[in-house]
Amino acid sequence: MEHFEVNYDGLVGPTHNYAGLSFGNVASLANAKASSSPKDAALQGLQKMKALHDMGMKQGVLAPQERPDTHALRRLGFTGTDAEVLYKAASEAPAIFQAVCSASSMWTANAATVSPSADTANGKVHFTPANLTNKYHRSLEPETSGRILQAMFENSRYFEHHKHLPDNEHFGDEGAANHTRLCNEYGHAGVEVFVYGRHAFDSSKPAPKRYPARQTLEASQAIARLHGLSEDNTVFIQQNPDVIDQGVFHNDVIAVGNQNVLFYHEQAFADTDTKLAEIQKKFGNEGELHFIKVATDDVSVEDAVSTYLFNTQLITPPNGEMTIIAPTECEENPRVKSYLEGLVSQGGPIKHVRFFDVKQSMRNGGGPACLRLRVAMNDEEIAAANQNCLMSDALFDRLNQWVNKHYRDELAVDDLKDPALLEESRAALDELTQIMKLGSVYAFQRD
Repeated sequence: MEHFEVNYDGLVGPTHNYAGLSFGNVASLANAKASSSPKDAALQGLQKMKALHDMGMKQGVLAPQERPDTHALRRLGFTGTDAEVLYKAASEAPAIFQAVCSASSMWTANAATVSPSADTANGKVHFTPANLTNKYHRSLEPETSGRILQAMFENSRYFEHHKHLPDNEHFGDEGAANHTRLCNEYGHAGVEVFVYGRHAFDSSKPAPKRYPARQTLEASQAIARLHGLSEDNTVFIQQNPDVIDQGVFHNDVIAVGNQNVLFYHEQAFADTDTKLAEIQKKFGNEGELHFIKVATDDVSVEDAVSTYLFNTQLITPPNGEMTIIAPTECEENPRVKSYLEGLVSQGGPIKHVRFFDVKQSMRNGGGPACLRLRVAMNDEEIAAANQNCLMSDALFDRLNQWVNKHYRDELAVDDLKDPALLEESRAALDELTQIMKLGSVYAFQRD
């Protein structure tokens, strides 16, 4: 039986916009209110997916959310037709209106936490959608994310789905952006590393002072229980509070792992030496584990955040030569480019770096790693998953046609209140669910 890591990238939605909603995300705030290009963003994302597919990677697609979210506005007391609801919300509560128009579901790393069957007690792949309680605009996502994931991984013989954690800040969960898995081979039992920002029930513990810690220890522990993980294959590490206050809002902005490599900045974690020793002990001696530390003298936290050096994808193509998939911002920064050139030339486990233009995503605060949800599966599990969500030449062509048919070339924040945009978006998403055979996953389809 063969085993693979499948990267499911979030498809950018037809209302992709820069609202600057995410306090603590430097890139998001820096580009607030700028005009966006939904078409360019979606096509950029598809090009990246197809490139990984062409490299021999197993690549999938995850559908976007419906935005603007008129159902959320109705829950908040806005009444009338959809057009009237949009007009009233935009006029009377513009901040709330911008939140329900958020494009943030494109960052699929926040969609869920996934544990492969090799790690779980019942031998199934487990999914828990993230509740994303720290930001209102993201807290609107879990129900739809759960329905989409269930439509993608429907076979209960192989897959188990859990409801997202309670919608409360004590169990704030940001999904796979704060979770990584280390293993020798994808099909072998691995060590699941959960990174949290604070203790929810113990205010005496260290916590950031400037920006919020979005992931709690208690949330991470709850997911490990739900997924049937054991103490022997889980490690809980606190993210360095000082680095959160420097704009590192998720662990995947300061560290990334793949198979037997953990690539991290020296300021990433609290109690680093103790926790790395715990990972090494639980990883065992079956194979060599590589901890690649990036010193502050080589790459500052500021440079790491501005280029998203660690929000890169670390992948293992079929040739076995581990590769970094980096945004072009890493290539354009002389210090980061120099570091990466030195990294791949020194004969370590990371052999190559490839640069991709994902500027539409980067300007909204997310890099290549934000755009994908990793699902390790064996060939039987892949065969049991929804085949219409797996990248192929035919799906790539079909989705490009779909984007060119439905997406606008340019979108300003003021355009979001246009009822015509809502109808365009719904028509696009309804057609997408037919292309990807997802059924009625959107609220407007279920009314």
